[in-house]
Amino acid sequence: MDQLDALRVFVRIADSGGFGKASDALGIPRATVTKLVQELEQHLGVKLFQRSTRKVTVTDEGRAYRQRAVELLAGLEEMDAMFSRATEGPRGRLRVDIGSSLANLILLPRLGSFRAAFPDVRLELGVSDRHVDLIGDAVDCVIRGGELTDTSLVARRIASLDYVTCASAGYVKTHGMPAHPEELREQHDLVGYFSSLTGRPFSLLFHRDEERVEVDPRGSRGVLVNESTSHLTALKAGLGVGQTFGFMAKPYLESGELIQLLPDWQRPLHDLNLVFERTRHESARLRAFIEWAADVFAPYDCRPK
Repeated sequence: MDQLDALRVFVRIADSGGFGKASDALGIPRATVTKLVQELEQHLGVKLFQRSTRKVTVTDEGRAYRQRAVELLAGLEEMDAMFSRATEGPRGRLRVDIGSSLANLILLPRLGSFRAAFPDVRLELGVSDRHVDLIGDAVDCVIRGGELTDTSLVARRIASLDYVTCASAGYVKTHGMPAHPEELREQHDLVGYFSSLTGRPFSLLFHRDEERVEVDPRGSRGVLVNESTSHLTALKAGLGVGQTFGFMAKPYLESGELIQLLPDWQRPLHDLNLVFERTRHESARLRAFIEWAADVFAPYDCRPK
């Protein structure tokens, strides 16, 4: 048994939740994956997984072993990188997940500079607005908004994005401009955004001095979507009033296709974080991506300087 290969296979199964997923991710036959796990369990004298026809569950011993295995593999990778750094840059696979609008409007147009600087990093970019299980989906890092609740993960804030309340010029011509957020409840159609994880829609939020207004988009005749690029498309199509990121709306506000509404009312900034598992930060390729991404998103940071 090659114990190092067995460790890599074991960690990938534990993280992805399946032998087939580990086989696909590592590019090795399913039979080899099964054989390595069996040999590792025989070597240790413990069961690392409980297997059934429907799922694979890590045992208590397996969870403890995974933690040490991850630390060992990360340390080995860092050791290799330390001695190859003088002649070679970061290399290997890096899986990053990011929301649709952030990928299409910010990251992808600038990705050529990362590839030029780090040609030996094979970047796999997962693009969607769904909530990614960082460990279960074998993702190295995600760029996501909101608060971090998992204490095993690390979040580096790379920007805080502002919102603009807007509607298409055609919609405003037909329905008029609201003078107060309360008018949106009964007098206007709303373009809302709902979570791919929970299915719950996010309210439109309005702050002005000490006044706070929250409007549930389900109370209108508008439309709900769960993907950020489609949300902007719905606004441009005249389907109602909504709140979208300022950087997304900017070119259409400048052209007059979209009209800003209620400019005296603000929605709180949306913190954008690069999130990764604590032990993965030792990866040279991940560190390189983190620093590059921080520079890419810096111009979009709306926090007071």
